[in-house]
Amino acid sequence: MLGLAGLLDFRLAGRLSNLARASFLEGARGDVVLVPGRPRLPFDKVLVFGLGPRPAFDEAAYAEVVGHISRALEELCIARAIVELPGRADGTLAPERAAELLVPAIASDAHDTWWLVEDDEGQRRMASKLDHDRRHLRRA
Repeated sequence: MLGLAGLLDFRLAGRLSNLARASFLEGARGDVVLVPGRPRLPFDKVLVFGLGPRPAFDEAAYAEVVGHISRALEELCIARAIVELPGRADGTLAPERAAELLVPAIASDAHDTWWLVEDDEGQRRMASKLDHDRRHLRRA
Protein backbone atom coordinates (compact mmCIF):
# COMPACT_ATOMS: atom_id res chain seq x y z
CA MET A 1 0.00 0.00 0.00
CA LEU A 2 1.18 3.47 -0.87
CA GLY A 3 0.84 6.87 0.78
CA LEU A 4 -1.62 7.41 3.59
CA ALA A 5 -3.14 3.94 3.20
CA GLY A 6 0.27 2.38 3.89
CA LEU A 7 0.80 4.57 6.95
CA LEU A 8 -2.68 3.78 8.27
CA ASP A 9 -2.15 0.08 7.65
CA PHE A 10 1.03 0.26 9.69
CA ARG A 11 -0.66 2.18 12.52
CA LEU A 12 -3.59 -0.27 12.46
CA ALA A 13 -1.20 -3.24 12.80
CA GLY A 14 -1.87 -4.53 9.27
CA ARG A 15 -5.66 -4.41 9.48
CA LEU A 16 -6.06 -3.04 5.93
CA SER A 17 -3.65 -5.63 4.54
CA ASN A 18 -5.54 -8.37 6.36
CA LEU A 19 -8.84 -7.14 4.89
CA ALA A 20 -7.27 -7.15 1.43
CA ARG A 21 -5.90 -10.68 1.88
CA ALA A 22 -9.36 -11.84 2.98
CA SER A 23 -10.82 -10.24 -0.21
CA PHE A 24 -12.99 -7.96 1.93
CA LEU A 25 -11.08 -4.91 0.72
CA GLU A 26 -10.80 -5.37 -3.04
CA GLY A 27 -10.12 -1.82 -4.23
CA ALA A 28 -12.72 -1.84 -7.01
CA ARG A 29 -13.94 1.61 -8.01
CA GLY A 30 -17.05 2.36 -5.98
CA ASP A 31 -15.98 0.23 -3.02
CA VAL A 32 -15.80 1.90 0.37
CA VAL A 33 -14.80 0.24 3.61
CA LEU A 34 -15.23 1.78 7.05
CA VAL A 35 -12.61 0.73 9.60
CA PRO A 36 -12.56 1.89 13.24
CA GLY A 37 -9.58 4.15 13.90
CA ARG A 38 -9.46 4.05 17.67
CA PRO A 39 -7.57 3.16 19.79
CA ARG A 40 -4.55 3.11 17.47
CA LEU A 41 -5.39 6.38 15.69
CA PRO A 42 -6.55 9.74 17.03
CA PHE A 43 -9.76 9.68 14.99
CA ASP A 44 -12.83 7.46 15.06
CA LYS A 45 -13.30 6.40 11.46
CA VAL A 46 -11.09 5.46 8.52
CA LEU A 47 -12.79 5.31 5.13
CA VAL A 48 -10.94 3.48 2.37
CA PHE A 49 -12.19 4.07 -1.18
CA GLY A 50 -11.45 1.78 -4.09
CA LEU A 51 -9.90 3.39 -7.18
CA GLY A 52 -10.18 0.42 -9.52
CA PRO A 53 -7.31 -0.96 -11.62
CA ARG A 54 -4.30 1.36 -11.82
CA PRO A 55 -4.10 1.32 -15.64
CA ALA A 56 -7.75 2.45 -15.85
CA PHE A 57 -7.29 5.34 -13.41
CA ASP A 58 -7.70 8.70 -15.17
CA GLU A 59 -9.23 12.12 -14.57
CA ALA A 60 -12.76 10.75 -14.93
CA ALA A 61 -12.03 8.11 -12.28
CA TYR A 62 -10.52 10.81 -10.05
CA ALA A 63 -13.64 12.98 -10.33
CA GLU A 64 -15.88 9.98 -9.68
CA VAL A 65 -13.95 8.90 -6.57
CA VAL A 66 -13.67 12.44 -5.16
CA GLY A 67 -17.43 12.83 -5.64
CA HIS A 68 -17.92 9.51 -3.84
CA ILE A 69 -15.72 10.68 -0.97
CA SER A 70 -17.70 13.92 -0.74
CA ARG A 71 -21.08 12.16 -0.71
CA ALA A 72 -19.95 9.53 1.81
CA LEU A 73 -18.68 12.19 4.21
CA GLU A 74 -21.97 14.08 3.88
CA GLU A 75 -24.04 10.95 4.47
CA LEU A 76 -21.99 10.10 7.55
CA CYS A 77 -22.31 13.72 8.78
CA ILE A 78 -18.52 14.11 8.80
CA ALA A 79 -17.73 17.80 8.35
CA ARG A 80 -13.95 17.59 8.86
CA ALA A 81 -11.71 14.97 7.28
CA ILE A 82 -8.11 14.17 6.46
CA VAL A 83 -8.06 13.19 2.78
CA GLU A 84 -5.41 11.86 0.45
CA LEU A 85 -6.66 12.68 -3.02
CA PRO A 86 -6.84 9.73 -5.42
CA GLY A 87 -3.86 9.43 -7.74
CA ARG A 88 -1.62 11.66 -5.63
CA ALA A 89 0.27 9.02 -3.62
CA ASP A 90 1.87 7.60 -6.75
CA GLY A 91 1.95 10.87 -8.72
CA THR A 92 -0.58 9.72 -11.33
CA LEU A 93 -2.29 13.10 -11.15
CA ALA A 94 -0.36 16.38 -10.95
CA PRO A 95 -1.11 18.56 -7.90
CA GLU A 96 -2.44 21.42 -10.04
CA ARG A 97 -4.85 19.20 -11.93
CA ALA A 98 -5.96 17.44 -8.72
CA ALA A 99 -6.76 20.84 -7.18
CA GLU A 100 -8.58 22.04 -10.30
CA LEU A 101 -10.80 18.95 -10.42
CA LEU A 102 -11.36 18.96 -6.65
CA VAL A 103 -13.19 22.29 -6.41
CA PRO A 104 -16.37 21.35 -8.33
CA ALA A 105 -16.54 17.96 -6.59
CA ILE A 106 -16.76 19.47 -3.10
CA ALA A 107 -19.02 22.44 -3.77
CA SER A 108 -21.40 21.37 -1.00
CA ASP A 109 -21.68 23.44 2.18
CA ALA A 110 -21.77 20.21 4.21
CA HIS A 111 -17.96 20.13 4.37
CA ASP A 112 -16.34 22.27 7.00
CA THR A 113 -12.71 21.34 6.36
CA TRP A 114 -10.68 18.86 4.34
CA TRP A 115 -7.02 18.58 5.28
CA LEU A 116 -5.21 17.26 2.23
CA VAL A 117 -2.31 14.88 2.67
CA GLU A 118 0.44 16.28 0.43
CA ASP A 119 4.19 16.73 0.55
CA ASP A 120 5.53 20.29 0.72
CA GLU A 121 5.97 20.61 -3.05
CA GLY A 122 2.47 19.28 -3.74
CA GLN A 123 1.00 21.71 -1.20
CA ARG A 124 2.84 24.63 -2.77
CA ARG A 125 1.74 23.73 -6.29
CA MET A 126 -1.90 23.16 -5.27
CA ALA A 127 -2.05 26.42 -3.32
CA SER A 128 -0.54 28.31 -6.25
CA LYS A 129 -3.10 26.84 -8.66
CA LEU A 130 -6.04 27.59 -6.35
CA ASP A 131 -4.82 31.16 -5.71
CA HIS A 132 -4.44 31.70 -9.46
CA ASP A 133 -7.95 30.37 -10.14
CA ARG A 134 -9.44 32.47 -7.32
CA ARG A 135 -7.85 35.67 -8.70
CA HIS A 136 -9.08 34.79 -12.19
CA LEU A 137 -12.65 34.28 -10.93
CA ARG A 138 -12.67 37.64 -9.15
CA ARG A 139 -11.75 39.41 -12.39
CA ALA A 140 -14.48 37.67 -14.38
